[in-house]
Amino acid sequence: MKRASTDGHSPHAPLFPSRFDGFGPSRFRPAEEVPIVDEIRGRHPGTLHREVKRHAPVAPGVYGMLDRHHRLIYVGKAKNLRCRLLSYFRENSRNPKAGKIIEPTRRLVWEQTGDEFAALLRELELIQRIRPKFNVRGIPGLQRYHYICLGRPPAPYVYVTSRPTGNESAIYGPLVRWYRSETAARRLNDWFRLRDCPQSVALHFADQGELFDPERAPQCLRYELGTCLGPCAGTCTRREYAERVRAVKAFLDGRNRSILRQLHQQMLAAAAALEFEKALSLREKLTAVQWLDERLRWLRRARNQGTFVYPLRGVDDRHRWYVLDRGQVRAVVYAPTAANRAAVAATLTAIATDAPRPAILSETAVDSVLLVLGWFQKYRDERAQLFTLAQAQQLLQET
Repeated sequence: MKRASTDGHSPHAPLFPSRFDGFGPSRFRPAEEVPIVDEIRGRHPGTLHREVKRHAPVAPGVYGMLDRHHRLIYVGKAKNLRCRLLSYFRENSRNPKAGKIIEPTRRLVWEQTGDEFAALLRELELIQRIRPKFNVRGIPGLQRYHYICLGRPPAPYVYVTSRPTGNESAIYGPLVRWYRSETAARRLNDWFRLRDCPQSVALHFADQGELFDPERAPQCLRYELGTCLGPCAGTCTRREYAERVRAVKAFLDGRNRSILRQLHQQMLAAAAALEFEKALSLREKLTAVQWLDERLRWLRRARNQGTFVYPLRGVDDRHRWYVLDRGQVRAVVYAPTAANRAAVAATLTAIATDAPRPAILSETAVDSVLLVLGWFQKYRDERAQLFTLAQAQQLLQET
């Protein structure tokens, strides 16, 4: 039953025709690698169970569940395909979701990978591309990506949106947990005394020359509470407001984190004075801003980290190089030999001389970076295997 994937699909062919020919091309395997794919069919879970025991390999890879309409309803990964697939049929110990997935399944398909890391990458790639219903069902709104933005002059403020227009002064993200981002944005606007009123509210700066100088009242209570400079009432100059905008941008950029220190000192002082309600309020503000600071620092590290090579020996005894750039796997090649040395060198050079990466990580990139970060957190010793592009070039010369 085993066969090599053709990875070829007619543009008008159904995604999964009657004969399964593979999950399609992948960025996460060497160009010359032809993966082994296989499938089993059965009208009932019992039939599928017997076929899995007969044919599923003891090898890492990805698998898919197809319903009677040949629609892919779920994609998973496994360090051991045989063990993972058999777990779906253990009614007394399986996850309830596994039962819901296997019940409508009429075809089980799988694709072997060289190692577990490749299986993780391939699973993410397929979910992002195909979005099978059991992989995306039930994702709560708080997990959807959104961005912290700083608006345009004359009076920018911090806000949250899922769809930046590109006209913002600055964009940070993507992030998850919308309510936490909104809380942090509100705390920042209060601390730096930036407005948060609708765009329809007219602005009148103190240095804005007018023929007449009418009395203007603030449009909300934030000015009275000391959490807004009041650009709607002419109580600040453009320069004063711009200074606050520069200060909040310095925090969001990671250049000035003094707000964290000041909030912490004020919280301790309030507690020492037995002003516990005030201390609790300051702690809530500090927690919100700290959460945002940690997320933005992580994104900056992911964006700014260099390019490395992660060598892995697969279950097929072949050595693969995963080329990591800013936390993402940009290419996978077989370890260099006399036969492929030129191709490997060309790949590394192309990545090293690539155009600058965007300052904002895309949603797809964030998922990929999270996966890689999680891998090296789980297998911390693997970090010692990484080597730089310069070291990779040296190895190429020695091949």
